[in-house]
Amino acid sequence: MTSAQVSGTEGYADEAEELFRLYEAIPAADAHRSVLHLIPQTPARVLDIGSGTGRDAAWFASRGHRVVAVEPTDAMRIPAKALHPQPNIEWLDDSLPELALLRTRRETFDLVMLTAVWMHLDEAQRRRAMPVVAALVRPGGAIIMKIRNGPVPAGRRMFQITAEETIELAQAEGLRLVLNARTESSQESNRLAGVNWTNLAFVKG
Repeated sequence: MTSAQVSGTEGYADEAEELFRLYEAIPAADAHRSVLHLIPQTPARVLDIGSGTGRDAAWFASRGHRVVAVEPTDAMRIPAKALHPQPNIEWLDDSLPELALLRTRRETFDLVMLTAVWMHLDEAQRRRAMPVVAALVRPGGAIIMKIRNGPVPAGRRMFQITAEETIELAQAEGLRLVLNARTESSQESNRLAGVNWTNLAFVKG
């Protein structure tokens, strides 16, 4: 499947160079400060859905985790793989809501990350995606979701999503809410534009 066929990836290929500059300038530990306590301290299996520039995948790998990084946009995934050549990162060209390739592997993970991904899915896609994501986390494992709120950049496909809707979908799949917090954007231009983030975390079982 090419990135042109994946809804939600609109605009990313054209802006890839600028996005690499922006994302890689912000340390992953700073971007995920509100959820650091939920990230395994010992080596674990991590799934990074919508891995973008690979910043987070590389950070997880540097902490000893084995990472599967899913990114459907060639203009992001290919340079990301070159920029972050850690051997414990495996890159996959796959996408929500189906994650068809990943699902054939019948793997589960200790941690599933969805950073700046969920808001690209429309309501029907979100309802299809939640059972898929829930099935990928092992019992006792965690799912962390960071959902963007605020003005939609030109050329992008995003939806305003309530925390309540996402929590309801997750709880229907046996996921227990352990974090619901709003944080400001790490990018000054986004903060000035009124962008903030909903940080949700769930534990399975």
